[in-house]
Amino acid sequence: MILVRQEIGEVLRDLRQQKGRTLRQVASRASVALGYLSEVERGQKEASSEILASVAEALDVPISTIMRQVGDRLSVLEGLQTFPDVVPDELVASVEPELSLR
Repeated sequence: MILVRQEIGEVLRDLRQQKGRTLRQVASRASVALGYLSEVERGQKEASSEILASVAEALDVPISTIMRQVGDRLSVLEGLQTFPDVVPDELVASVEPELSLR
């Protein structure tokens, strides 16, 4: 059985290690208990969207990057041969006005 929480945990750990940060540093910066973040990284605990957002910010990584990597990992585990690599036109059109304000 594929568990999304395990893939999220592995992606978070990989990103943290790529950034050269310790678990303690990320937990502190994200205002998350060290033990809880450790359990999330090991796939033992589900992370809420708020926790994911805090950890993403602590890692200086957009949450979309985290979710994209999780999605790619799940695609591999599911044995998919092709990976969609485009954002649907209707999604782009729906957020374009907001993007132009930035």
